[in-house]
Amino acid sequence: MNADSRAKVFAKFDLKGDKRGAMWTGHPNERTVPVYAEKWGIEATREAIYDFLGDDCRWIWADTGYRHPGGIALFDPSYGMDGRKTLSAEGCFANAETTRDLEKYPWPDTAYCDFSEVYKKIDENRDKAVFTGMWCPFYHQVADFFGMENYFMKMYDNPKIVLAVTERIVDFYVEANDIFFSGLGNRGDIMFFGNDFGSQNDLLMSPDDFRKFVLPSFKRLIAVGKKYDKKILLHSCGSIYRIIPDLIDAGVDALHPIQAKAKGMDASSLAQYKDHLAFVGGIDAQSFFVTATPEMIKDEVRRVREILGPNLIVSPSHEEILPNVPAENILAMAEAAKE
Repeated sequence: MNADSRAKVFAKFDLKGDKRGAMWTGHPNERTVPVYAEKWGIEATREAIYDFLGDDCRWIWADTGYRHPGGIALFDPSYGMDGRKTLSAEGCFANAETTRDLEKYPWPDTAYCDFSEVYKKIDENRDKAVFTGMWCPFYHQVADFFGMENYFMKMYDNPKIVLAVTERIVDFYVEANDIFFSGLGNRGDIMFFGNDFGSQNDLLMSPDDFRKFVLPSFKRLIAVGKKYDKKILLHSCGSIYRIIPDLIDAGVDALHPIQAKAKGMDASSLAQYKDHLAFVGGIDAQSFFVTATPEMIKDEVRRVREILGPNLIVSPSHEEILPNVPAENILAMAEAAKE
């Protein structure tokens, strides 16, 4: 890989990209890694895959720097319960009505943050565009604490308790990110965090509810990144086209993963924002990557890049690459991205 990967990708986030293509493989599933390694005759590690493909980016998240001495998870919605059988099951705040009901929970403490190993890994990739920071999935975590149905109902029945839980979670992420980026300095350029708030066809809540219950927390998190002069890369799967202008106004610099088959998220629909946003993704991983030929993949990369322009980092429309995606198709994407 060329040593200019970091500068090339950062220029795209700065909306000053040129004709040089850039690519992010994403995050091959642990079951995918040995399949690709055997196909290409390389070591069975993600890093070996990235090197083989000439990947310009690395995702090094900071969450591994939280180390509670008692092994307590960062946020555990089943605290005090006998587990949760499904993602939509009620969590430990299902019956919470006032802020007093939140005090029983062992909220995380940034005193247990030690980012030294994260910094070390970032230092090993100084020539790459590093996507980093705490992942900050507060939207999912609030939904888990209440149970998803309860979460949406409490937005109407008891919005104060929803806002209180959200604030407690985001307070931690704001403080932890401030510590992390303060120590990071200029070793990484891009703050990356994510919450999936879109379904295949629309948002999971109304735009107005999004603006009340989610967007203010995005703004708090973005403010930390901007404080340290970082570009902001926001992840959300699904159809989020109705609030993209809100995200731009909030300071988001780039969207990931551009789920091409979701409503309003195809390249042609998003082209209206190409003077305001960089894009990471856009090559459909729901079905196209699985069934297409390598030449079809290359044609699709060229088509999407032609539509979205020079500030596109070519990548699958979901970072978790499953083993049903042929290795030759990922290779075709990487080759076309660098044309």
